[in-house]
Amino acid sequence: MYRIGIITSSDKGYTGEREDKSGAAIKEIVESNNYKVEFYKILPDEKEMLGNEMKRLCDEDIVDLIITTGGTGFSKRDNTPEATLEIGERLVPGISEAMRAYSMGITKRAMLSRGVSVIRKNTLIINLPGSEKAVRESLNYIISELEHGIKILKGHTGECGR
Repeated sequence: MYRIGIITSSDKGYTGEREDKSGAAIKEIVESNNYKVEFYKILPDEKEMLGNEMKRLCDEDIVDLIITTGGTGFSKRDNTPEATLEIGERLVPGISEAMRAYSMGITKRAMLSRGVSVIRKNTLIINLPGSEKAVRESLNYIISELEHGIKILKGHTGECGR
């Protein structure tokens, strides 16, 4: 069972002005796919805070996968991709590209998502959009392949061929 960290980037969620439906959706989906949520936090849209928390979770080997939600749009306060890229060591563009390609079949606005995916140490980090609907669509689309990627990252398997 792999360990998950969930970070919601939301000024209003952080101050209690908005319910965190997207983070709750992530929790529901990963738990139903046999992942264990070890960390769940709502942070404001502050690049340094987001980056520091992701870095800590990776460097202290607290989780195997971090899934963020929010902060991936065009607003001046949307800093999640920049925070993720700053602390990431290796890019994993295929995950984000796949989510956007899939979501483009649902809404052309998917092209406006700036979410990225990276690896830091032995942890995979994936940025999801902030809406509950987009989280459900994106995460349900990629969840079946994440376990294999994490197994390779952790050295639990080395074979990718089917």
